[in-house]
Amino acid sequence: MTTQKQSALQTIEEKKSLIAGIADKVWEFAELSLQEFKSAETYCEALEKEGFDVERGTCNIETAFAASYGHGRPYIGILAEYDALSGLSQEGGLIERKEKNAGGNGHGCGHNLLGAGAFAAALGIKAYLEQNDVSGTVILYGCPGEEGGAAKAFMARDGLWKKLDAALTWHPEDVNEVATGSSNSCIQTQYKFTGIASHAAGAPEKGRSALDAVELMNIGVQFLREHMSDKARIHYAITDAGGCSPNVVQPRASVLYMVRSNHVAEAVELQKRVDKIAEGAALMTETTYEKKFIDGLADTVSNFALERVLYRNFEELGVPEYTEEENAYADALAETYDSSGVPGVAAENDENAKEQVEKMQKEYGHAMNGFLTPLYQKDAFKAGSTDVGDVSWLTPTAQIHVAAWPNGCPGHSWQNVSCDRTEIGHKAAIHAGKVIAAAAIDLIEDTSLLDEARAEFEKRTKDGFVCPIPADAVPVIPD
Repeated sequence: MTTQKQSALQTIEEKKSLIAGIADKVWEFAELSLQEFKSAETYCEALEKEGFDVERGTCNIETAFAASYGHGRPYIGILAEYDALSGLSQEGGLIERKEKNAGGNGHGCGHNLLGAGAFAAALGIKAYLEQNDVSGTVILYGCPGEEGGAAKAFMARDGLWKKLDAALTWHPEDVNEVATGSSNSCIQTQYKFTGIASHAAGAPEKGRSALDAVELMNIGVQFLREHMSDKARIHYAITDAGGCSPNVVQPRASVLYMVRSNHVAEAVELQKRVDKIAEGAALMTETTYEKKFIDGLADTVSNFALERVLYRNFEELGVPEYTEEENAYADALAETYDSSGVPGVAAENDENAKEQVEKMQKEYGHAMNGFLTPLYQKDAFKAGSTDVGDVSWLTPTAQIHVAAWPNGCPGHSWQNVSCDRTEIGHKAAIHAGKVIAAAAIDLIEDTSLLDEARAEFEKRTKDGFVCPIPADAVPVIPD
């Protein structure tokens, strides 16, 4: 590792109290998607103090921002998230379920750490640019609403990511690895049906049931399931059943649908079929309906060239180290759920890699996976969805996972929230920042790496980006 890179990473080490402090503040705020006003302002104020030029309200999204430093190309984008999840309030550092605020929110996906780690990376890259006076610009993007707003997808619709030479990010996980493979695209739409209220016994013929329309729509979608791709998924939640009185013909009802498919173009076509079923349900019940677009996001495009750069730096920097007390806490937390399983994309897709990871698990001997898994660079698929996918359709994109939770820790769980407010979580964020910063420095120093990444990107995206976001849509929260 060059002395220039070491010096830049030392800046992250020197500012780790600042980084951890922001992670903890955002954990305390626990703001939901598109409502992260305190969290976003915390980042903006800290970035301004660190010498970044900060733009608030990027792409007309109130809780988005873009903070840049440097001059000229390459443009390296770092992606930060900071939204929480509802109903997951939890005291930090405990090994039993205990709400911090009754019925409150919590960072069950670790986005308080994700944003802090991205902030750390930006600090490291800025230090390198400042100390060496070379051409290059780092831009830290504050991306709200990943859990239900898909800000990055709206930014993709507006073409924001096209100017970047590369985008890098990370996500807290139960494993240290370079992520790869595709994910599901996803479209969320709310359908509000309106009928006519009436006495269900005295004048049923005068009523037109909005709830009947919702139920008929759901039945129609059930029959659609036989006629869609094996990798496609359709989920729904009735968000308004029209009331709790069975002797009233319900004049209103609404349902929220989520359509997923392995490729965004397929999801867009499948969504059209769901729309037709909603129209049919309204015709059958003589009701009307309003369709409200919530969000949409694309599948992920891998970039092996960038992944190799990340892996080389991950290998050189190693993984976070834990104290006896931290390992004991993680071991105890892992007893609260089924912690079995072999982690990581390599183990999921390659039998030899699985054996290697199992061996490393046994050698480490604790619930934390204190090792780096093998680099995997073949086809892989995850059924979940992320708006990082939309970024990856417009610029070469790659990400890492850093262990912030014990092995097998369930996603969106109180255990995650508890661990996010510990030194284990802080170490994950700071280490992620160092790996990403080190990789970005390599890209700035050797632009042939970016040329290789761009050539791969052009090949993988030759069919073009099908944006799932309508031209007139704005980020909204479901009713």
